[in-house]
Amino acid sequence: MAVKQKIMIVDDDNNIAELIALYLTKECFETQIYNDGESAIEGFDTFAPNLVLLDLMLPGIDGYQVCREIRAKSSTPVIMLSAKGEVFDKVLGLELGADDYMEKPFDTKELVARVKAVLRRCKPVNEAPSQVTTKCVEYPDLIINQTNYSVIYNGNNVDMPPKELELLYFLASSPNHVFTREQLLDQIWGYEYIGDTRTVDVHIKRLREKIGDHEQWKISTIWGIGYKFEVKS
Repeated sequence: MAVKQKIMIVDDDNNIAELIALYLTKECFETQIYNDGESAIEGFDTFAPNLVLLDLMLPGIDGYQVCREIRAKSSTPVIMLSAKGEVFDKVLGLELGADDYMEKPFDTKELVARVKAVLRRCKPVNEAPSQVTTKCVEYPDLIINQTNYSVIYNGNNVDMPPKELELLYFLASSPNHVFTREQLLDQIWGYEYIGDTRTVDVHIKRLREKIGDHEQWKISTIWGIGYKFEVKS
């Protein structure tokens, strides 16, 4: 029997949390509810969720700090939930490592669809080696392995949320090919993703902060168009 995927629901409004849990349970997910940031941080390791639904406005430790704590030790996908719809709040959430952002009030069916979409992009890599086709690209001082979701830069392992790594792998797999922001959204976030191209810009910014430019390669901005992984011949 297949093991159920586990969803951590962090929301101080227990009515909303229980409604989300009800819909997810119907879709055969295992859920656990936390009503404040402190208990969520403490319960994260114990529950070991496959995905976190995280409200921003929490008593005590807010959702931004909870996301920081999770990202400091794990690349588990995080979908932020908030009544705040300002671009600043969305960008801040993405910069902290969130994988998606939904405004309240939201349609519960759409939330479930987004949960499934994010989990599809973060598939576990526990198949037998003979069944796995390794997805790996290498450049001087850089190894990007999408099979085991690892990035090694200058000999050191670099922690990256799944979508950052997938974006880097996609660009690096087609060196010197220019992709528009819309193409990158479709490839990495999927056609069902309801977001804007600023999402791509935020993730590119975070990638540059982590791996910088190399004398043999770099992530280049093509103004007015998008991005490419530029490799010097």
